[in-house]
Amino acid sequence: MGRVEVVCMGEILVDVIPVEVGMYRDGMVLEIHFGGAPANVAVGVARLGHRSAFVGAVSDDPFGYMLKKFLEVEEVDTRWLVVKKARTSLAFVLLKEGGERDFFFYREPWVRTADTMLSPSDLDLNGITEARVLHVSGVATAYPSLSEAVYIAMEKAFEKGLHVSIDPNYRQDIWGSGENALKSMDKYFKISTMITMGFDELENMFMSRDYRWVSEKLMERYRNLEIVAIRLGSQGAYVKTKKEETIQPAIKIKPVDTTGAGDAWTAAFIVFYLLEEIELSKAVIYSNIVAGLKCLRRGAVTAIPRRKEFEEQLPKYLV
Repeated sequence: MGRVEVVCMGEILVDVIPVEVGMYRDGMVLEIHFGGAPANVAVGVARLGHRSAFVGAVSDDPFGYMLKKFLEVEEVDTRWLVVKKARTSLAFVLLKEGGERDFFFYREPWVRTADTMLSPSDLDLNGITEARVLHVSGVATAYPSLSEAVYIAMEKAFEKGLHVSIDPNYRQDIWGSGENALKSMDKYFKISTMITMGFDELENMFMSRDYRWVSEKLMERYRNLEIVAIRLGSQGAYVKTKKEETIQPAIKIKPVDTTGAGDAWTAAFIVFYLLEEIELSKAVIYSNIVAGLKCLRRGAVTAIPRRKEFEEQLPKYLV
């Protein structure tokens, strides 16, 4: 096995996505899809031509088998994937007009699920920190013992000088309020080098729509941060580093499902900016294209382009 460049860690689950827009009703057709923010990022990195691994726990039920098999087919390294005797987490998606969505979950506090049961004793810290990037999701910080395992891995990675990336991935159904989420994630932000988030996190956690102001405040409060990346949906994305900033527009598409678009964007940004070290503005443009292409089909990772497809599509969107 080659050296893993990006390790993604945290929740892995099944997204249950309706085929029609609107509230649930009797007889509505639902599709099951691979999901979980950091797991989606691992798939995106692999599709864009780099070695990724996923650290987490899956169930011994049929959904758990599906998730593990999907990672293997996508050539995501599963050497650090463990199996727990519990059910798989389910994220039920409510589709809205224009591809937007809401979520509600079948997991703690309603039922204990496999991905939340990863523990520090399951970790190969030396192996994990041989990578260049560790990426985690804020959802993972809500559930012991997963939260302890994530913190220990982030701390070790930060000490060893890896890029440590966190996406708050705020969900009201999990945190109750942005204030609760922010309070809980504070210690994780202190050992991160990059925060990447969506516009909804901006409003829910920081009570502001001013992405430049929030980015500045985050970098003032957390001196360890080198990058703040804010995905602005149909408006594109804004990224601030210690040296520069850029805002780049989204590509023009008719979205079918935006589930996982932020994860596709993050995977692309990790690949183009952190691994391949291309200039910031170009990295953001490329990431916007990858995220846009993802939105053309249902499912968090279904339409994330592979490297060859991305390169073929690129000229069309660089006009």
